Amino acid sequence: MAAPNRGRRPTGAQGKPGRALVLILIAMVALTGGMFFAGQLTPRLGIDLAGGTTITLEAKNTVANKNAINETNMNTAVGIIERRVNGLGVSEAEVQTQGEKNIIVNIPKGTNSQQAREQVGTTAQLYFRPVLTVAAGTPTAPQPTPSASASGTAKDGKATETATPPSGTPTATATTQGRAVTEALKAPTPTPSGSGAPKSTPTPTPSGDAAAADKLQKDFLALDCRNDKVRGALGDKAKPSDTTLACGKNSAGEWEKYVLGPAEVSGKDVDDAKGQLDQQRGMWIVTMDFTNSGSKKFQAITSKLSQQQPPMNQFAIVLDGEVVSAPSVNQTLSASAEISGSFTQESAQDLGNILSYGALPLSFEAQSTQTVSAALGGEQLQAGLIAGAIGLALVIIYLVAYYRGLALVAILSLIVSAILTYTIMSLLGPGIGFALNLPAVCGAIVAIGITADSFIVYFERIRDEIREGRTLRPAVERAWPRARRTILVSDFVSFLAAAVLFLVTVGKVQGFAFTLGLTTVLDVVVVFFFTKPIMTLLARMKFFADGHPWSGLDPKRLGAKPPLRRSRRASAPTDHPKEA
Repeated sequence: MAAPNRGRRPTGAQGKPGRALVLILIAMVALTGGMFFAGQLTPRLGIDLAGGTTITLEAKNTVANKNAINETNMNTAVGIIERRVNGLGVSEAEVQTQGEKNIIVNIPKGTNSQQAREQVGTTAQLYFRPVLTVAAGTPTAPQPTPSASASGTAKDGKATETATPPSGTPTATATTQGRAVTEALKAPTPTPSGSGAPKSTPTPTPSGDAAAADKLQKDFLALDCRNDKVRGALGDKAKPSDTTLACGKNSAGEWEKYVLGPAEVSGKDVDDAKGQLDQQRGMWIVTMDFTNSGSKKFQAITSKLSQQQPPMNQFAIVLDGEVVSAPSVNQTLSASAEISGSFTQESAQDLGNILSYGALPLSFEAQSTQTVSAALGGEQLQAGLIAGAIGLALVIIYLVAYYRGLALVAILSLIVSAILTYTIMSLLGPGIGFALNLPAVCGAIVAIGITADSFIVYFERIRDEIREGRTLRPAVERAWPRARRTILVSDFVSFLAAAVLFLVTVGKVQGFAFTLGLTTVLDVVVVFFFTKPIMTLLARMKFFADGHPWSGLDPKRLGAKPPLRRSRRASAPTDHPKEA
C-alpha cells in the first residue's frame, strides 16, 4: 500500500500569503510615489467636468477645387484633425461635423489648449517647397534695380548675366535679394504631373517673366511677416505650381520671409513622421517616412538641392502659407529622412504631428473660439460622486449584515481597489492623456458591484465547504480553485464587453468602456494578491477559525454537517478488524 504523500498542500493552497500582500503594498506605494513625483495628485478631468475650449471651423473651397466641400472630404478632415489633436497627447477631444460646412472641436481643460488651438486652426494643405531666398521678416527699403549687361556666352549656349550696380550705394542685401528673385523666375518652370505634386521640367521662359520678377521682388522687399493679415493672405494666394512668398519663424523665434519655388512634394506623400529623442547624440530629431510615389519625388528634389549653395539647398515645409521648418539638404534622400537642429521635445513632436496629419482635403477658417464653463460639469460630477457614495454605502451595509466579520475583508479589498484605481487614473493623465469624464465616473461606480461580486463568489464557496463539515483553513484552500475559475470567467466577460465597447464607440462612451475595463483588470489583481492571501491569514485567527457567531463563518448558522474528521475515525475499525 502506497504511503501517503505527506507535505502536499490542498489544491489551491498558498503557502506564503505574506509575499503577495507585500507585493501589492509595494505596488500601491510605488504608484502613490509616482503621483507625487509627476506632480499629478488628481485625475485629469474631461471637458464635461472641468471645462475647456470649443473651436468652430468653417470649411472653405480650395483654389484648385471649387467644389471641395462634400460629405467625404468633411469626414476625412474630421479624422485628420482628431488624429492631429490626439497626437499632442490630448485625450477626450471631440471632433465632429455640424451642418454641411462646420466642424466643432472640443478640447478639455488641463491640456496645452493653446498649442492645440494653433494646430487645429492650421488646416491648409502641406507642401515641401525649395527655398530660393530668405531674409529678415521686416520690410526692406526698395532699391534701384541693378542693370544687367551680357558679358559672354556659357558653354551650354545660354547667356550669362553680370549685375552692374547702379550709381549710388545700394545695400548688398537688397541687391542680393532682388537678383535671387529674378533668377528664381528664370529657373525652369515645373509642370504638374498627374500623380500630385508638380515636377520640374525645362520650359521656354515666358516673355512676361521680367515683369513678374519685378513684381515679386517688390512684394518680397515690402513684405512684413509681423502682420497677421499679411501672412494669412499669402496662404490664400499660394498655388502648388507657383513661385510664392511665405513667412516663418527661425529657431530664435524671429520672423523671416522666403521666396519659395513650386511644390515638389505634398503632405499626402508623407506616410509617417514623428519627433523622437536620439539617444546617441542626445538631441531631439524628426524622422519622416514617405510613400512609394512620395519617395521618388523626394529623391528627385533632394538630389537637386544637395548640389546647391545656401539658402538654395533648403526645402521649406509649408503649412497654410507659413514655413514651419526649412531644413538644409546635404545628401540625396528617398524613402526616409531625418530633420535635426535646435529642437526641443515640444517642437520636435509638433513638427512630426504636422507632417503626419497636415494634409487636409479642405481649407478651414476658425469662426469662433469659446471657453466652456465647468459649472454644469461640476454639478454633474458632484451628483455622480454622491450616487457612487450611496451605492458604496449600500454595498457595505449588505456585506456587514449578511457576512458580518467577513465584511472586513471585503471592505479592505474595496479600499485597495480604490487606491489602485485612483493612482493609475491620475498617472494616466500625463502618461497617455487620459481624462476622466462623466461616463468614466459611471464606469467606476459600476465597477463597485463587479468587485463586490468577486468577493461574494469566494465567500460563498468557503461557506459551502464549511457546510460540508470542513474546518476553516482547509475550507479556504479548497474553495479557492472553484471561486477562482468563476471569478476569471466573469471578469473576462466584463472585460471583453468593455473592449468591444471601446473599439466600436467614439467620444465620451470610450471613457466609460476604458474605466470599466481598467477596474475589471484591477479586480482580478486585488482578488488574487489581496483577498485570497488575507483570507489565508485570517483562517489562522481563533475568532474566524472557531466560527465565532460574528465571524460570518459560524457552522451552526450555516447548517454544517458533522465534521468529516469524526466520521472517518468512526469508520476506521472496520478497516482493521481485531482478531477473535
